[in-house]
Amino acid sequence: MATQLVKLRNVPEDELEEIYELMEVNGIEVYETSAGNWGMSMPALWLRHDEQLEMAKSVLKQHEIDRFQRMRAEYEAQKQEGKARTFLDIARENPFRYVAYLVMIVALLYISIVPFISLIN
Repeated sequence: MATQLVKLRNVPEDELEEIYELMEVNGIEVYETSAGNWGMSMPALWLRHDEQLEMAKSVLKQHEIDRFQRMRAEYEAQKQEGKARTFLDIARENPFRYVAYLVMIVALLYISIVPFISLIN
C-alpha cells in the first residue's frame, strides 16, 4: 500500500526537484499526485514500497535540516548585503495592494468591534 511522504501544496519547485533527486539517489521509488483540474485535491508525494518508509523519512528529515540551514545562511547573507526584502520593500512594490489590505483590516475590525461598543451605550 502506498504511503504519503510529503504534502506538496505551497512547496517551491526547487525544493521538489531536490526531493526527487534525493529519492532517486537513495533508490527510493516515489510518485506524485496532482491537485487535480480545479486544485481541490491534495498534491502529494507518495512512497511506492512501504519497506522503504524509514529510509525515506530519515532522508527527508536530513534534507529538511540541510535546506533550513542553507536558506537561513542565504537570508543572513542577503541581510548583511542589504538585499533582503523588508515589509516596507513589499509595500513599495505594490502600494495599492497594501492600502487595500489595510482598508479591509480596518473594516473587519470596525465590523467586529461596533456591536460590543453599542452594547455599552
